Amino acid sequence: MPGAAPQGSGGSPVDGSWPPPPPPAMPPYGGAGGGWGAGYQQPAPKRPGGRRGGLVAAVIVAALVAGGLGGGIGYTLAKNDDTTSTTVSASDNGASQVKRDPNSIAGVAARALPSTVTIEAEGSDGQGGTGTGFVFDTQGHIITNNHVVADAVDGGRLTATFPNGKKYAAEVVGHAQGYDVAVIKLKNAPASQLKPLPLGDSDKVAVGDETIAIGAPFGLSNTVTTGIISAKNRPVASSDGSGDSKASYMNALQTDASINPGNSGGPLLDARGAVIGINSAIQSSSGGGLGSSGQSGSIGLGFAIPINQAKYVAQQLIKTGKPVYAKIGASVSLEETTNGAQITDQGVGGAEAVEPGGPAAKAGLKPGDVITRLDDTVIDSGPTLIGEIWTHKPGDKVKITYKRDGTEHTTEVTLGSRVGDSN
Repeated sequence: MPGAAPQGSGGSPVDGSWPPPPPPAMPPYGGAGGGWGAGYQQPAPKRPGGRRGGLVAAVIVAALVAGGLGGGIGYTLAKNDDTTSTTVSASDNGASQVKRDPNSIAGVAARALPSTVTIEAEGSDGQGGTGTGFVFDTQGHIITNNHVVADAVDGGRLTATFPNGKKYAAEVVGHAQGYDVAVIKLKNAPASQLKPLPLGDSDKVAVGDETIAIGAPFGLSNTVTTGIISAKNRPVASSDGSGDSKASYMNALQTDASINPGNSGGPLLDARGAVIGINSAIQSSSGGGLGSSGQSGSIGLGFAIPINQAKYVAQQLIKTGKPVYAKIGASVSLEETTNGAQITDQGVGGAEAVEPGGPAAKAGLKPGDVITRLDDTVIDSGPTLIGEIWTHKPGDKVKITYKRDGTEHTTEVTLGSRVGDSN
């Protein structure tokens, strides 16, 4: 199971109602840091000096050398050739600028960019970094990732800058660590200048659909990259790598659009310009990225939170300031496996593995049962089960297939709910 590190015999129990602590080893998905927002190392391009200045200087020198060499060759050829040459320029037929199809990538980007922001989050200790967000409504609400704003949640500072250079102070309205979704609100932003991005339907996305990602990779704001949906329903567990961090779980859209640190929280658009996901994590090579930042870059495996789920979470955060999680009321193992999600013998903190009177208990589930399917989705591990449950809402009825003593059974579970991010 991607994102679930080995836990030893039996694995560690995790309450299906609440995001558990991340596996001891860094999850494969998320690479160096799990979720991506440049949030935990300030990107090198945001800092003057250092090796980036040397790189720019080297590029300029190389350009000058090439220019001088080319000029010399051109002069020599002209001197030895008595014939004249004529250059031909393409006619613009009187048009002052190139006209592009509004449904082209350039057309979609031109419409979407004014509704995206580069977020700078700074904690009370001065630590922070950059990420991305996009306009959700005309009231000034911006959707982004929880890990983008995490540094600024307790007494920190947030700013959001639009591509036209306008910068606004912002505050956190609510954040959901388990979903890795957050909503911030701009201060004193005129509603007339806010244009929410249209939201698509992530359930209708197909593998092979074109994608467009907007973000601030390594601090380079307003960057547009393209790709396709390379997979759907990809179970991903990620964390920011800190020792006290709990994991985030998503049933992600996978894309090969280039996504890097700083893209976190930015929109993943379809070919029409509708938001189908929130860019949140990448799998990255462990060798580190280019330059001196020490951060790994994209290898074409990016993961986005489906917008249908993110929209529901955002609406809850705006309404109450707290996330609402669906749950089955049973603790499952985080052990990496392909056999299913096993209900542990003991729950989190010594509690019972199956919550008395909870959804799983009412459905007849017991410790030791191995859940292998939820509706039509194959369940290969605990994190996969959690991610799948969280695509549903409390009160939804789901069919669970499980094995007990080698015999397969099915039962219907009405999902319960848990409010907030703390146990």
